[in-house]
Amino acid sequence: MSDDTVPTLVDPTWLENRLDAPDVQVLDCTVHLSTDGSGEYQLEPGYDDWADAHVPGSAFADLTEDLSETDDPDYPFQLPTPADFAAAVGDLGVSNDSRLVLYDTVDAGNNNEWAARLWWLFRVFGHDRVGVLDGGWARWTAGDRPVSTTVTEPEPATFTADYRPELVADKDDVAARLDDDDACLINALQPSDHAAQRIPNSENVPAVGEDAVITDDGTYQSEETLRGRFADVGATEAEAVITYCGGGIAASSQALALYQAGVTDAAVYDGSLSEWTADPDRPVEGDE
Repeated sequence: MSDDTVPTLVDPTWLENRLDAPDVQVLDCTVHLSTDGSGEYQLEPGYDDWADAHVPGSAFADLTEDLSETDDPDYPFQLPTPADFAAAVGDLGVSNDSRLVLYDTVDAGNNNEWAARLWWLFRVFGHDRVGVLDGGWARWTAGDRPVSTTVTEPEPATFTADYRPELVADKDDVAARLDDDDACLINALQPSDHAAQRIPNSENVPAVGEDAVITDDGTYQSEETLRGRFADVGATEAEAVITYCGGGIAASSQALALYQAGVTDAAVYDGSLSEWTADPDRPVEGDE
């Protein structure tokens, strides 16, 4: 690999050796997801944790506000417009010449999902020089690597978005593929969730948990293992692959795992079950 690119999965040593490279930019993408007393999900950007300690030179990317549609969205984490995305990442100092490394600080069981979401967003908007720090913040700190507490404002840059619609699926795209033998629809939720409620004719390859695409230490499975998992459900031979989950986050991690396995054109159903189940005309199924 030439030194003007970035691996899709970034080893911490690779990044540590390039912290001073002027075109390498690091973004923390952490979102904390919890439930309140009534069981409702609560989202909190990880800015405060980033401010306390982060990879030197990194900036914080807010997926809940700046990098999702917030003006009367149809579902949580709805894809922003190309113009809004370009403005937001430009404010973070990202240009089309940037080499990006993304990470999050969530526990190992969910590691990389938020970083993978932003990885997918950058690919959707035409930027391929982007990778995810494999194992995230936990792996970075476990190796006794440099940590900073300095908070600085990024110098704004210009980013031009080039939208790739083929990497995004909507509910009509999914509906059109339900009975298509040449398509593979993959649910990234855990097996118990898949059994309880799923889009008909979808396969289950969990993003986290048992038999997941991510290992217990928060790193992704090997390319060979991933190819085997996706071959077992027909994804490696399918003409079209669409991933989904509850709200498009785990599905983005699944898209990254597919990319590692050689399926580089998988689409993410952005609305996922949040949108699908809100429409009474859309079918669902579950195990009895």
